[in-house]
Amino acid sequence: MNTGHTVHRIVLTMNRFGALLIAGATSEGHTMPASVSKDFVELFKGFGITTAEILYWMPDHKHILQSYVWQDTDLHPRFPKLTGFLEFWEKNLDGKLHKVSVAHSRLIRPAELKFVQHQFRLH
Repeated sequence: MNTGHTVHRIVLTMNRFGALLIAGATSEGHTMPASVSKDFVELFKGFGITTAEILYWMPDHKHILQSYVWQDTDLHPRFPKLTGFLEFWEKNLDGKLHKVSVAHSRLIRPAELKFVQHQFRLH
């Protein structure tokens, strides 16, 4: 939906149920729903970039380890996406898992984002 307004800032609020509400504020003072991706919303819910190095035994050469790197946004400390991927691996792929090393970093930290209670406008 194109309204002809340029969105200059994104307004994030959280309702009393903990749901994240996102709206765009235009230079004309109008507030309108902002179009944001699912990944962007996940970042504000605590998701961060997760990288896993997966060492597995090659199916045809059982004495050789192979490395696979997996990366996605995921939620620390349970890592539901990575856990689902590893379950899929064990059920559907031949290479037996040997070791999984995980690195995780939140891309948006609490110090970088503050929820504002009030907004005042002069002129």
